[in-house]
Amino acid sequence: MLSILGRPRGVCEGLSRRELLQAGGAGLLGLSLPGLLRAQAAVNLPPQGRAKNVIFLMLFGGPSQLETFDMKPDAPDKIRGPFKPIASRTPGLQICEHLPQLAAASDKFCVIRTMTHSYNDHSGAGHYIQTGRRWQVPIGGGFNPTPSDWPSMGSVVEYLDQHGPDGLARPLPSYAVVPNALGRLEQEGQYIRPGEYAGWLGRAYNPLTTRVDKRDLKDDPYRRTCSDEELTFAIEGLARDPLVVDRLEGRTSLLAQFDDARRGFEAAATRDFDRFRQRALALVNSGEARTALDIKREPDAMRDQYGRHLFGQSVLMARRLVEAGVRFVTVHYDCCDGYGWDSHVHSRDVRDHLLPTFDQACATLLTDLDQRGLLDETLVVALGEMGRTPQPTGDWGRGHWSTLFPALIAGAGVRGGTTYGSSDKDAALPVDHPVTPEDLAATIYHALGIDHELRVPDPQNRPVALVENGQPVRSIFG
Repeated sequence: MLSILGRPRGVCEGLSRRELLQAGGAGLLGLSLPGLLRAQAAVNLPPQGRAKNVIFLMLFGGPSQLETFDMKPDAPDKIRGPFKPIASRTPGLQICEHLPQLAAASDKFCVIRTMTHSYNDHSGAGHYIQTGRRWQVPIGGGFNPTPSDWPSMGSVVEYLDQHGPDGLARPLPSYAVVPNALGRLEQEGQYIRPGEYAGWLGRAYNPLTTRVDKRDLKDDPYRRTCSDEELTFAIEGLARDPLVVDRLEGRTSLLAQFDDARRGFEAAATRDFDRFRQRALALVNSGEARTALDIKREPDAMRDQYGRHLFGQSVLMARRLVEAGVRFVTVHYDCCDGYGWDSHVHSRDVRDHLLPTFDQACATLLTDLDQRGLLDETLVVALGEMGRTPQPTGDWGRGHWSTLFPALIAGAGVRGGTTYGSSDKDAALPVDHPVTPEDLAATIYHALGIDHELRVPDPQNRPVALVENGQPVRSIFG
């Protein structure tokens, strides 16, 4: 017999998934995380969620709610914005005129109108959205990631998968970021942004990150046609020269010799290095990785549908990676001109570039996944880290506004053609059903069948919950 939180139960009597996760995570039953995962498999617990995969479209900089999915045509002139609303296939949902493809495909997604938090800084908010945890500003300030950051949702998926059966033998990792690390293409002097990394979980659980360069500091490949020569999607951190098998084996041998020389290192750091090495070696020697990352294998017609700009081709790459077995893919629509979605000054870039490219790529992704039979098992999430102020500038730019912004969510059982939550007359505050980053993270974990209260060991080896003070938004699922 077992005693879970004071209640005697026998495994054969039907130990629930939640009880097993809570018991293992809290250190009861004497289970480490690998032991916990083996125990789950032994009692053949069914998954709670339908999502095998997640495609997370991060629109960094903060798209305006008033110019996308929460338009207020009856608001005063000084608030409602320069764009007109158009009807969608969702009852009661008017969408910006510059999102016509998404309006026609709105039966495939739900709009959460009431995302909200109080972190009005890009780096902190970006970390918050991708992890479900508030960012602890580094000592001395700064806006870059640190080893003490909370792990991203993708890194948690990578962590759990690596600790599962044959976790390190997979030809591709479970977590990838395309086309670049967030902030990498921003103008000189900008930051590499936090949020997408494994933080204190360990670098072995960082994403596979690709690299696509821009032509010069003023170039913005998100708003122009990109050539095949530019769309390298090279794996960041690996040598550009191909490694033949004998060289690879030789490097493995050298690494093994290096292992002998570092026996005195702290055990946890050693395990972290070993996992990082095993994953890197498997990846370099993977035919599946080379095939998945070769965008030229896609038919020209399909590439045209997604858009030949960097965002469209990156979203298409996300679909290719999911098909190849990557479970969590983040696509960054970055502010590589130092401005982008962070539209303080005017709305011309939003009108001419940002909305049309997002509309084309996201709508095509939903339709493509649906036609391939993948939408039922792939959760698609698209949002920024904040919204924009109801009060505009003179040329319809808007400032930071984290207290209200929308999220598009689709697939994996999400009821399409619906909305969740409502805002006040000025699109400034939620009126009902506010959704925090903690709630969003819990919802994504719920869709993946991961209990958001699962506890993992922190750097001090203390069990900490993946999400605190958040609950899945279950009502958006059918």
